[in-house]
Amino acid sequence: MKMMKTGTPIKWIIKREGNLVPYDRDRIATAIFRAMASSPAGRTSAGKKADRKLADTVSLDVEQALLNSGGKDAAPSVEEIQDIVEKILLEKGHAETARIYMAYRSQRAQARSSRESSFEVTDNIPYKKIYEVLRWNINHDCDSLDGLNRLIAKGRFANLVRDSDKRYDDELTLCARQIIKKREKARVIIVAGPSSSGKTTTTMKLGEKLKKTGMEFKSLIMDNYFFDLEKHPKDEFGDYDYESPQALDLPLINEHLRLLLEGKTVQTPAYNFKTGKRTLNAQSMKLEKNQLLLLDSLHGLFSEMTQGIPSASIFKIYIETLGQLRSDDDVFMRWADNRLMRRMIRDQLHRNSQPEATLTHWHYVRRSELQNIIPFIATADFLVNSALPYELPVLKHEVFKYFPKALERYREDAYHQDAYIRAKRIYEFLSPLQEIADTTMIPDDSLLREFIGGSRYEC
Repeated sequence: MKMMKTGTPIKWIIKREGNLVPYDRDRIATAIFRAMASSPAGRTSAGKKADRKLADTVSLDVEQALLNSGGKDAAPSVEEIQDIVEKILLEKGHAETARIYMAYRSQRAQARSSRESSFEVTDNIPYKKIYEVLRWNINHDCDSLDGLNRLIAKGRFANLVRDSDKRYDDELTLCARQIIKKREKARVIIVAGPSSSGKTTTTMKLGEKLKKTGMEFKSLIMDNYFFDLEKHPKDEFGDYDYESPQALDLPLINEHLRLLLEGKTVQTPAYNFKTGKRTLNAQSMKLEKNQLLLLDSLHGLFSEMTQGIPSASIFKIYIETLGQLRSDDDVFMRWADNRLMRRMIRDQLHRNSQPEATLTHWHYVRRSELQNIIPFIATADFLVNSALPYELPVLKHEVFKYFPKALERYREDAYHQDAYIRAKRIYEFLSPLQEIADTTMIPDDSLLREFIGGSRYEC
């Protein structure tokens, strides 16, 4: 499915950091459409109802203005494009839409400024780790879509599976060594990170490695502390917001952690994702003096999760899909898009949710991650990269078919433009990649099995 890239003499634009990326008129139309839909009663200042065709028409006017000002060989900057969008909206009588567009543009600029400041202070982006990942990918010829396609064509995919799994396992071995060094004080090991980053498998594998050194442990599954789904708030689409820390019974978690560390017995709950119901007092649990407590949670680094527990007794691990895979245009795949595809499969297999529902719900996931998870990366004692270069051809085979349908369904749906934008980005990025349908070379202890099924761990 080709979008609005074809039929225009403008080929490139200049991003804020100076990189050249392909020009895409559809992105302009989508931004205008979202602004139109955000106006009172979903109408423009000219009284016209916001619809995708109107936004497409305005985007054509914007493109013509770009050609008039710079010529067909020019590569306009993002700022230039946004200036012209505002100008055309005002000229065409869409003052309210222009106002909303300008306000959104200002908010994004402020957010960028805030992020730049926070990164300098807290290093939320692990640059050193990212460089190590990129270097590993380059050394194994899997840093680009072309590289992956060549590996597959040469019959080297199984080798990539083996090498990638070994890299991940070696990283966990190093993590286990760090835990052992702090075994005298640390009794709670937290594996935290955003959705579908691989916390469950990582926790299980770490437990195996610690057990081999003679350390004993017990696992506390944080998902069992969700409130009943019906108790969660809904948005205007009728979706439940169970991605925030407040979706968990934080007071009960704190009470159980404190009692466990005191050597007392607690009655832990059990949560059923298919029914959305929690059962209290489902299982007895006690932590002996020589045992560690392992727990995995989206919000494991959230301060209220372990309120009252001495910081010296906690070893914090942060896990993320720090993949470094680029397209022919030198655009790197977003980590969150990698995790979105994982979750689309997992939700269908284990949580009674269809892939399109996961896609439309993802705005909740990202909002919570940016507010309640990612800002705490600097508090972690160890950082794990769970991205597996070989997983994308497999994920494409499983979920790629859903993206064209989403593009058609949500393109003119003003309330699901977030889903449309994500689907379009993933669809265009993965289109050149060769799919892999045969997963027999992927072992049952692979982290990817947590999402595609067949894991020997209880995920």
